Amino acid sequence: MPFTLPPLPYPINALEPYMSARTLGLHHGKHHRSYVDKLNELVAGTGFETRSLEEVVRVSHTTADTEAIFNNAAQHWNHSKFWLSIKPKGGGAVPGVLERRLIADFGSVSAFKSEFVNRGLSQFGSGWVWLVETAGRLKVLRTSNAVTPILAGQKPLLVCDVWEHAYYVDYENRRGEFLKAFIEHLVDWNAAVEETAAQTDIGSRQLHRSQQAL
Repeated sequence: MPFTLPPLPYPINALEPYMSARTLGLHHGKHHRSYVDKLNELVAGTGFETRSLEEVVRVSHTTADTEAIFNNAAQHWNHSKFWLSIKPKGGGAVPGVLERRLIADFGSVSAFKSEFVNRGLSQFGSGWVWLVETAGRLKVLRTSNAVTPILAGQKPLLVCDVWEHAYYVDYENRRGEFLKAFIEHLVDWNAAVEETAAQTDIGSRQLHRSQQAL
């Protein structure tokens, strides 16, 4: 069964003015779609064809011969997670259960936000900035290109894409403004709360949220 591009769980213009319909259309409809299409092309007729996306990411990362498969599979996984990390009218108050954990592990919600933005700014070139759960604690980390925290056994709770295609149409080279817009106006705190409760299949969550938006 081929891998598929997950539908967005909100209308194409729902994230304006912090992410334009043009950016969202290009990012989801062209960039993300290209990873899915290339992945299907690469795995056709191989043992990867019948594996789950997460299995493909984990297994393809182990050898140089499957580097292209890994890059496209991991980018598919990372982007799918990104769409679930944002929502219309996002940001705002952090739910109590998450707020308490952020205070415990970062000192304050404000300190967490600053670290998240600064880590995203310090990622040289293309990559991602994540809030993850590891060894019972919350941590902010950055990864380059297609690298994803699941390879290290860490549980991603939230992610922001800092590849230039994620923000350049709206913010040009002002990555910092995009990161601040993400953490103050786009982030879906409830998505992180859900992930701390249970690691749910990304595809199932994407479909569920799409149905809720109808």
